[in-house]
Amino acid sequence: MKNKVNLWGTHGATVLGITLVLFMLGLLLVIEYHSYRLTHDAQERITYKVDLSPEVSDSLALANMAVVEQMPYVKHVDYISRQKAAEIFTEDLGEDFVGFIGYNPLYPSLMVNFRVDLLPDNGSEVLDHFCEEVSQLEGVTGVAYQENVVSELREVFYKLSWFLIVFVVLLLIITIVLIASLIRIAIYARREAIGTMRMVGATVNFISRPFLWRSVLYGALGGLIASLLTAVTIAVANHEFSLNLTASEHWMWYGIIAVTLIIVGIVIAWISTAATVRMYIAKN
Repeated sequence: MKNKVNLWGTHGATVLGITLVLFMLGLLLVIEYHSYRLTHDAQERITYKVDLSPEVSDSLALANMAVVEQMPYVKHVDYISRQKAAEIFTEDLGEDFVGFIGYNPLYPSLMVNFRVDLLPDNGSEVLDHFCEEVSQLEGVTGVAYQENVVSELREVFYKLSWFLIVFVVLLLIITIVLIASLIRIAIYARREAIGTMRMVGATVNFISRPFLWRSVLYGALGGLIASLLTAVTIAVANHEFSLNLTASEHWMWYGIIAVTLIIVGIVIAWISTAATVRMYIAKN
């Protein structure tokens, strides 16, 4: 009876250990997903201004706009005429500066937003290529953008991604070591039965099979519980901090994260158990 209690306690500790580590992994994956979205949305909102000559006609400006729109890395283009630029500036300033100075000093321009999925990996090349192509268009006098903002956003995203990757790897290593330690306890609790099976000629695969299938069950159960805990955490954070975390656009990725946790739980439990059982049986 005491051995049964100890064994069931070991089983519970194994599931709990897997669950806690996978729960942390799930939270990290959710943070990584939303960090990716926020960083990319911020990059997507950055506007690149293509300055046009004041003598450029609307027809030529619209023709240039059509050319820019056809570039594969451009998402959206707006044409700001001199009149529209003056209206925007007047609205921001709160008074009619054109009437005050007697003329409109503002130039027409094209406001460009890039496809953000191209910027993280080769953003500098895209921007250089864009500036080179656009500068060759008739009536274009230059391209202006906040280069420091673009580079800082890209740097923040990369640093955060690498930090999370390293943290996830450490969690997986801790999980494997934890499961291996708990499996050793489970094997020790059944050492007499294992010894008897070895004496009657049972193979290593035969002896290890129950442990392996049980580890698969524990890994899947730990991953499922961790997924549920992650979902509850998302719902609570969304309610408490009024975040847009439960929108339907996120559901597919949350589902992928949940499936990933279950698969990771199964894989690491299987690997840890297989290595531990074979090592124990080989020594005995």
